[in-house]
Amino acid sequence: MAHQHQHNGRHAGGHRLETVIDMARQQPEKAAGAGQFGFTGGLEFTSLTYTVVKKQRGAGGEWEKKDVDLLHEITGYAPKGCVTAVMGPSGAGKSTFLDALAGRIASLDGRVALDGVEMSPSLIKRSSAYVMQDDRLFPMLTVYETLMFAADFRLGSSVSASDKKLRVENLIEQLGLTSSRNTYIGDEGTRGVSGGERRRVSIGVDIIHGPALLFLDEPTSGLDSTSAHSVIEKVHDIACAGSTVVLTIHQPSSRILLLLDHLIILARGQLMYSGGPKEVTAHLARMGRKVPKGENSIEHLLDVIQEYEQSEFGVKALAEFCLTGLKPPKLTATYGAEGLSTVSSIAQTPMMGLGGEDFDHSMRSQHSRSPWSGVQLTPSRRPKHKDQHGRSHNTPGYSSGAHHNHRYTPEIVMGTPTPLSSAFTVNEDDYLTPTHRAAPNATGAPGVGINALGHRGKFANSYVGEVWVLMRRNFTNIWRTPELFLSRLMVLTVMGFLMATMFTKPKDNPQGITNRLSFFIFTVCVFFFSSNDAVPAFIQERFIFIRETSHNAYRASAYVVAGLITYLPFLLLQSATYAGIVWFALKLHGQFLYFLVMLYASLLSTNSFVVFISSVVPNFILGYAAVIAFTALFFLFCGYFLSSHSIPLAWKWMNTISTMKYPYEGLLMNEFDGDRVFATDPIRLTGDDILRQLGISTVEGRKWRMVLYLLGWAVFYRVLFYLVLRFASKNKRK
Repeated sequence: MAHQHQHNGRHAGGHRLETVIDMARQQPEKAAGAGQFGFTGGLEFTSLTYTVVKKQRGAGGEWEKKDVDLLHEITGYAPKGCVTAVMGPSGAGKSTFLDALAGRIASLDGRVALDGVEMSPSLIKRSSAYVMQDDRLFPMLTVYETLMFAADFRLGSSVSASDKKLRVENLIEQLGLTSSRNTYIGDEGTRGVSGGERRRVSIGVDIIHGPALLFLDEPTSGLDSTSAHSVIEKVHDIACAGSTVVLTIHQPSSRILLLLDHLIILARGQLMYSGGPKEVTAHLARMGRKVPKGENSIEHLLDVIQEYEQSEFGVKALAEFCLTGLKPPKLTATYGAEGLSTVSSIAQTPMMGLGGEDFDHSMRSQHSRSPWSGVQLTPSRRPKHKDQHGRSHNTPGYSSGAHHNHRYTPEIVMGTPTPLSSAFTVNEDDYLTPTHRAAPNATGAPGVGINALGHRGKFANSYVGEVWVLMRRNFTNIWRTPELFLSRLMVLTVMGFLMATMFTKPKDNPQGITNRLSFFIFTVCVFFFSSNDAVPAFIQERFIFIRETSHNAYRASAYVVAGLITYLPFLLLQSATYAGIVWFALKLHGQFLYFLVMLYASLLSTNSFVVFISSVVPNFILGYAAVIAFTALFFLFCGYFLSSHSIPLAWKWMNTISTMKYPYEGLLMNEFDGDRVFATDPIRLTGDDILRQLGISTVEGRKWRMVLYLLGWAVFYRVLFYLVLRFASKNKRK
């Protein structure tokens, strides 16, 4: 009987849905909102569950591992062309839920579909944009440059440069950034755009390619009321252009509430409500909790949630009501607008449905309802799939298959259709086009090369194209922040003059040999310590890298190659400056080309090492500590204090991995190799004699092998850097 009752409910719900759509078509002037609200498509999610293992202290005082659901059986949908707001008290799981929809949780159970098509996490990345709570942008780029680089990354070579510029100009106008078009983004040390403008730039960066899905985590956080309203207003315009927008928000103002078309309210990882903002009052009435006069219905619902959360029943009772319609148990007392009052048994007041019919959600009989009166305001539990033997099981997370391709039904949390809060409309082709090159829309902006799901290739640009765009951005940032490069150049220049004046023309005697050895070891140390300032530079840039690569803006390998190529000429200039100052002042021997190449390779290897370290540490304080510690170890085992043959066998491996060993021995071989006499008193010493006493081989051609070894370490650290970026720098929960 129960099964038949459920089947009849679904059957009747299907008729109700068809009735809504038919009436919206027949009366567009009355039901325009229903027609646009989301029955034509959107994002649907079924039984989303995210379980983690937490350690909790048991009754006996021992720590026990326990499975905890951060998300529990959440089923619903976000309508296309509307702004869906995820709300709830602190700890409700809003950000976790947003990450689940955006494919940022690895071990998620459930199903996510867009326009009825199953979506895998990788497909969601191509079809969506995710605006993080923190604005991670390059401070020394202007608003226009930031959006242009985003266009180059996201639109690719299939869109001409003129079309990209036209699209960026139109986007700047639509986001209300015209007055700050040529203003730097800015940071704590550089004055730039305001907080609201910076947030709109962050949104513009992620919507430049016209994503089918847009996720925003607390877009109004840290903004004043006016700036927050302006941001949500622009987000609403984006939704009206055809995108499905889902955002988390905390305590929205009354003006912002008017721009929210659909609500999903969570508590303790469970669904409390799904539907239009105007239907919250009816939801509370069916629950038996009337909204006090003059009080906001959404705030009252959050108060009710908090009351149940602090009671013996918990929020599970409200989640059960949301799923099945079973009224939660009454609380003995509650705090309302009029103070502490006793909750009595409140009779259900029949509500007027959209079609004028009596609407009583507490009545479960479906045959007595009219089609309009039964449109659900809260979700019902989606039935589990059954196999051929009749056994039921949950739908696996993000699985693909034809049997999952279905249409919307009332089981997928259909809310009461509400009209859009703005009449603003934009040609949908501006955001969703079936071809790689769409015709210009009404505003003159060219369409974006994606289809209804936002598909293109995995990356918009070719590998060479990605490297070129990244190089252009790197050079722009270096040009705007010359202190990072000039500081290293000035350090090496000053140190070069100090060395030239302290060790000028060393004599051919034992003291001169000692002076030469001191010069070479100090030179190696200076070159290795000169790149330490790269630690905070990359750590700040790492967050931008994670944001951009989370939606396939470019490949991690392209980022590594572009960074390497960008710094090659600057490292060469630093090496040449130092080499030119000291070589002639000290009248060094050997080959000047080798001296320059070895210094260049030293800078390259230490830069690669520092960049790798900065990719694995959480902050620049630990980064500095790690770099200094490893540099000290490399210095200790380079062969200056103890020759390679004198180092204990257990520590030989440290001599091998010390990247200071190779430039130190190579520079000494370049200086002392041969039969030239460097001392006659008290004994005659040639260059080969000095090298043999230092335990350095005099085999011909070995000094160039030192360069190759050093370059090999540089490549090794760059490969490690790439592997960390590729596999360990993902903004994804385990």
